[in-house]
Amino acid sequence: MNRPSGYVIPPHVHNPVAREVQYTKEVLFIRSGRVRVDFYDDDHTYLESRVLETGDVILLAYGGLGFEMLEPTEMIEVKQGPYAGDNDKTRFEGISADQAVIKP
Repeated sequence: MNRPSGYVIPPHVHNPVAREVQYTKEVLFIRSGRVRVDFYDDDHTYLESRVLETGDVILLAYGGLGFEMLEPTEMIEVKQGPYAGDNDKTRFEGISADQAVIKP
């Protein structure tokens, strides 16, 4: 949100609302370090890579992804629940580090 000084959000509670979740969405906040994120389409085809650094935030909504820590990294990960354990994801073979095409 970007609100001016004096803008008020009235006190509120969130009501219990049944929600059906089809795919897991996640947000990563990079607290420290550097991480390469590899992006894939839904058919597991590699698309491109990006490097995230301290202070970066990313929303991961669709497609496949993989990560390689380029230095010691601390991340905060936020997902909607409930978490389904091993049923939550399908793992597949990704690219090697030398195949990464890092976009600016």
